[in-house]
Amino acid sequence: MKISIINGPNLNLLGKREPEVYGSESFEGYLLELKAKYPQIEFTYFQSNIEGELINELQRVGFEYDGIIMNPGGYTHTSVAIGDAIAAIKAPVVEVHISNVHAREDFRKLSHVSGKSVGSIIGLGLKGYELALIWLLQ
Repeated sequence: MKISIINGPNLNLLGKREPEVYGSESFEGYLLELKAKYPQIEFTYFQSNIEGELINELQRVGFEYDGIIMNPGGYTHTSVAIGDAIAAIKAPVVEVHISNVHAREDFRKLSHVSGKSVGSIIGLGLKGYELALIWLLQ
């Protein structure tokens, strides 16, 4: 099974950025743990701070992979184009957010991604990525 994890802007700073909100572990460290726990899965990981690069990656893997776990970061609330890209591909996308976006600023309550994804996991920290994977494995 091939699973792509796609992270949006500022998620390259996990472990350094606002640890009280996002924790103190880097995503790369977490991904190593995930790969060790699920050796039967072929993972790819992509992170970009650029909207168009995220769309290109969705289109690149969206017709070949078995599933996509995506945290679009701040683009969740602003990018109709990312939502449209998710609607255009065949692979199911599970939206993940580390923090509870509904308990934060009002503008974060709008998602252009949720309605195009098969589901959303919000506010459960990095564990949300594994929960998304478990769903995709079923």
